[in-house]
Amino acid sequence: MHKLKVIVAVLGIFLSYLTPLYPSVAQQPAKPNIVYIIVDQWRAQATGYAGDKNVLTPNLDKLAARSINVKNAVSGMPVCTPHRASLLSGQYPLTTGVFMNDVMLDTAKTTLAKVYKKNGYTTGFIGKWHIDGHGRTSYIPENRRQGFEYWKALECTHNYNNSPYYAGNSPQQLFWEGYDAIAQATDASRFITDHAKKTNPFVLFVSMGPPHDPYQTAPEAYKKLYENKELQLNPNVPAEHREKVIKDLKGYYAHMTALDESIGKLWQTIRAAGIEKNTILVFTADHGDLLGAHGSWNKQQPYAESIKVPFLLHYPAAFGTTGKTSPILLNTPDIMPTLLGLSNIPIPASVEGVDFSRVLKGTQKDKVTHTLISCVQPFGQWHRGKGGREYRGLVTTQYTYVKDLQGPWLLFDNTKDPFQLNNLAGKAPYAETQKKLDNLLIASLKQRKDDFRPGMEYVRKWNYVVDETETVPYHKINYEGKPIVEQ
Repeated sequence: MHKLKVIVAVLGIFLSYLTPLYPSVAQQPAKPNIVYIIVDQWRAQATGYAGDKNVLTPNLDKLAARSINVKNAVSGMPVCTPHRASLLSGQYPLTTGVFMNDVMLDTAKTTLAKVYKKNGYTTGFIGKWHIDGHGRTSYIPENRRQGFEYWKALECTHNYNNSPYYAGNSPQQLFWEGYDAIAQATDASRFITDHAKKTNPFVLFVSMGPPHDPYQTAPEAYKKLYENKELQLNPNVPAEHREKVIKDLKGYYAHMTALDESIGKLWQTIRAAGIEKNTILVFTADHGDLLGAHGSWNKQQPYAESIKVPFLLHYPAAFGTTGKTSPILLNTPDIMPTLLGLSNIPIPASVEGVDFSRVLKGTQKDKVTHTLISCVQPFGQWHRGKGGREYRGLVTTQYTYVKDLQGPWLLFDNTKDPFQLNNLAGKAPYAETQKKLDNLLIASLKQRKDDFRPGMEYVRKWNYVVDETETVPYHKINYEGKPIVEQ
């Protein structure tokens, strides 16, 4: 026995000398937990830390001061379902086939939750799902949850004060108590507290419906904060829309302040559980909201208010707690590989996005100079009858360049013209810049095997059925065009 102890001791000393030479012998760091907070239709400019003097976001401002602020985060197809499908698959919309709302992401896809689950994580999803395509209030069975285990979710609702959901494998419809985002944050806090005590790491998605319209439905306490507030409007809001924009913005901001408080509580839960250092906390949105900019509302369009989203990345173990700003062009398909990279998990071959984890850590140079934006098929509020158009474009750290089916449409110098008031497309002094950007766009589309055809060709290719507004009628049929019964 004495000889065995001596051998073990000598072996331990030997391994300690080997560790610096052979890092694989060293103890691997604990896998990080992930709390991913995604809200609906929150444009990047609308936070205190981003410079909006109208909105009250004290918790997000504090979080930004201790996080990486990805200031050029882009929703490459700024609509709910396409964003969520790309987020979970790491693929572009023409690969997933999810380029419209209310269609289903293929359940055979390799998704973020499936990969984390395979690597020993507990997975959870709370809130708005919106990639099932079987009706917005229908029960979603386990085999269509893309790898998420803990489940308190609904396909989609914007009735935030009478908000249904399904829990686990029960088809019984339940309702969140009060304003759903607050109740969802409370449930997420319980999940975090419970799982912080367990051995396995976890990934939890908290998907909140506000500040998406209807704008006037936040709790009264938050609405009162803006009731008599004088708002400063951006110069790209036409004078004839000012009255409506002011009314809508007050409700929009009220939702945001309510969410800000809930996000602050989630952050506090992470700290109280003692897991902040090794938890990746993300705050972001699926897309923005025009809210009167350029005389338009909602999303789909290629303007900054629609395509740019907030993206805060808080991970003290990797980035410390000093606030930083990153200029990376983070697009929706890039989120999955970047999270996997930060978690030291191999990235599946099916992923089309870029892993920015080493760039964010400062161990690799950023070589991404542009990223794609697109609208394959305009629908709903922006269908062709209301001026909607298919487009493909790209965003750099300085420019936004967009083509429709007729040719060049928009060119903005976002550095000199942040509110995109001066369209430079077709103007002689910018001909060389436009040509360079056009060549980049053509090469990028070729790489993506995107031949930029009329939107209805893609609708027919994927066998989607649309109504007169070219929208999949989510209350009547599912993604295959078959009748459904709402539950």
